[in-house]
Amino acid sequence: MDIDPTQPWGLAIDFAGRATLAEAGHTVYVNVSDTSLNSVIAPDSITGTYSPVNITAQLTESGANGAVLRGVGRVSVPPVGTDPVAPDQTAIQRAVADALADFAQNTQAYAALCAQWTSSPSPE
Repeated sequence: MDIDPTQPWGLAIDFAGRATLAEAGHTVYVNVSDTSLNSVIAPDSITGTYSPVNITAQLTESGANGAVLRGVGRVSVPPVGTDPVAPDQTAIQRAVADALADFAQNTQAYAALCAQWTSSPSPE
């Protein structure tokens, strides 16, 4: 994934923290969000620190007969001291790489599971 140096998070995201990109032949969905339950970005009233920002990248490929393979990557960017989280232009790139690696691992696991079974099981 190429980082866009003109964007704070390295990729253009919409007002809700979402983006979609094509990577390695897949459509990858990205979500950037803080972990607070508050709609206002402010320090936590108990700890006095800002919430971390989570970046999630997900991809799904579907096949015949309802077969589905998924890949998920998640990166957390913590605040430094009592300051809000500063955008990390490599965070989305790392989340996407993790999602692609997870997809590859799931593909291998699925193939190994399928190799244990034949199309016509022998009677026992």
